Amino acid sequence: MEFIVPFLFVFMIVFMSIPLLEKLAVKWNFIDKPTERKKHKRPVPLLGGVGIFLGFMSGYLVFVRPINKQSMAIMIASALVLLIGLLDDWYKTLGKEFPALPRLLVHIIAAWIVFSSGIVFYGFTNPLTHNYIVLPYIVQLILSIMWIVGVTTVINWSDGIDGLAGILSAIAGATLYVAALAKGQGDSALLSALLVGAALGFLRYNKHPARIFMGDSGANFLGFILAIVALSGAFKQATLVSLSIPILALGVPIFDNLIVVFKRFSRGESIYKADATQIHHRLISSGLNPKQTVAFISLMSVCFSLLSIIILLLDI
Repeated sequence: MEFIVPFLFVFMIVFMSIPLLEKLAVKWNFIDKPTERKKHKRPVPLLGGVGIFLGFMSGYLVFVRPINKQSMAIMIASALVLLIGLLDDWYKTLGKEFPALPRLLVHIIAAWIVFSSGIVFYGFTNPLTHNYIVLPYIVQLILSIMWIVGVTTVINWSDGIDGLAGILSAIAGATLYVAALAKGQGDSALLSALLVGAALGFLRYNKHPARIFMGDSGANFLGFILAIVALSGAFKQATLVSLSIPILALGVPIFDNLIVVFKRFSRGESIYKADATQIHHRLISSGLNPKQTVAFISLMSVCFSLLSIIILLLDI
């Protein structure tokens, strides 16, 4: 019950703030206009990420205790991710593409801030000897930053159809919440509850046809928080079981975008090149409509998540 109140608190803030942000986006002309690559047929407000961020951070400030060095690091790093995402979104309103390198550098800096606060992939348990192996510092740094930047990116790349990034984030967050409860990790469970509340509060306005988009700012922020939740929770004990939980919870966007990266790399293209190779684009091309596509991918994600929970409960 202690996590229901934070969940509802964040849900209501996001739910009530989105209509206001929708009006402000129209007033400020902060809107995503249709193009050949984009499927929406009318301009759509692009400030949904701000509502997700404000809702989550309001809940974070009210319910997370103590507000210490680690808490401040999460808030500062998250704000950096949001701001670079908003700059990217602003470029979109002008019909331009924001360069990938500055965004990547900011994500790496944000990940480093979180790493420096103590949210780290320290090591893993040897399944044969059951001894805990602490990795060298440089390996901890590389793996932690790669995980945070990678999850941030795959959630953003999944935001190509109404409602998809939000529902994938909610499913993954709910899975990590169950895992945190099972392991007695209250802090991780609270972060998961806040994230799921923010994602679901936004989905009311983002289901097809979307009234507002979360933009890169919202998708990057959701991915960033999911990565932190996994590092501070499921990855903390780092047994074979705990390692599989966040990977399976995020299985659909991770595996889909690994395939996308491999295809782009094999063609000699930039891995950040925008195209229509993600699973949602392929399903749309096969004849499914947007709602059917989101339902199908969501069902796949739920299956991955249920598998991770079964593995957790069996303790194998």
